[in-house]
Amino acid sequence: MHKAGFVNIVGNPNVGKSTLMNQLVGEKLSIATFKAQTTRHRIMGIVNTDDTQIVFSDTPGVLKPNYKMQEMMLQFSESALADADTLLYVTDVVEDPEKNMEFLEKVRTMTIPVIVLINKIDELATTDAPKKGAPNPTQLLGALVEKWSKLLPNAEILPISAKNKFGIDMLMKRIRELLPESPAYFDKDQLTDKPAKFFVSEIIREKILRYYDKEIPYSVEVVVERFKEDDTHIRINAVIYVERDSQKGIIIGHQGVALKKVSTEARKSLEKFFDKKIFLEIFVKVDKDWRNSDRELTHFGYNPQ
Repeated sequence: MHKAGFVNIVGNPNVGKSTLMNQLVGEKLSIATFKAQTTRHRIMGIVNTDDTQIVFSDTPGVLKPNYKMQEMMLQFSESALADADTLLYVTDVVEDPEKNMEFLEKVRTMTIPVIVLINKIDELATTDAPKKGAPNPTQLLGALVEKWSKLLPNAEILPISAKNKFGIDMLMKRIRELLPESPAYFDKDQLTDKPAKFFVSEIIREKILRYYDKEIPYSVEVVVERFKEDDTHIRINAVIYVERDSQKGIIIGHQGVALKKVSTEARKSLEKFFDKKIFLEIFVKVDKDWRNSDRELTHFGYNPQ
């Protein structure tokens, strides 16, 4: 008997979906930073054994869109409700459980297995002595479990800490139990549905998220224009697109120092990811208001169809 299925990860921004995805797959496929809205696409990670294949999907955080790119990001999240065999709804110990009730209502009506993951439970513990009469971590967690039981009465609830791998083995065991009987959907040696170029652009974008503040990381898109690989080397030309000339200046920095730092850190991560010597050239171009252009968003791979 062989079991296979699609296990899709959804939830609001910054609750730890990408960290969870990377832990479940055992590889760093999704950007995981302290900043919200880091995942923009739906990213599949595939876990294979002799008798199972689990196809995980990380999705953008659910939010009310402010521009066309966020509208398409929301479509990626909503598409994950349509083709899941099991849904993982990720929350954490600080967010309002009733945030984005419209999306939550769609989850409530689903007939497939839903597992609510209360992430970051390590943050409930504190080194400070609790004030007299204040609830302890166990009581706080119990209150959250009770609230989620009312919001999603048909769901299973599992407290976890994705960062510390607490509860991950138990979650994987339950996922395997829920998998339907099915042949594999992908080749058994396949790790993801994304091409190599996608991970190059994501790694460069991750460095931008880490090293630039405010609006800059959210106004940036990265496109790989050249990816030439041989047995020992990969030569890459990439373009960072921004919306305004002022943003271009910030990305490049005084005498190119900022861009050089991004390039150096991206090259190191790419060499680790591909296990090859990387020659990387990055250019910066202005593409005005690309986040609201249907044509540009489709060109950049945001069309969920």
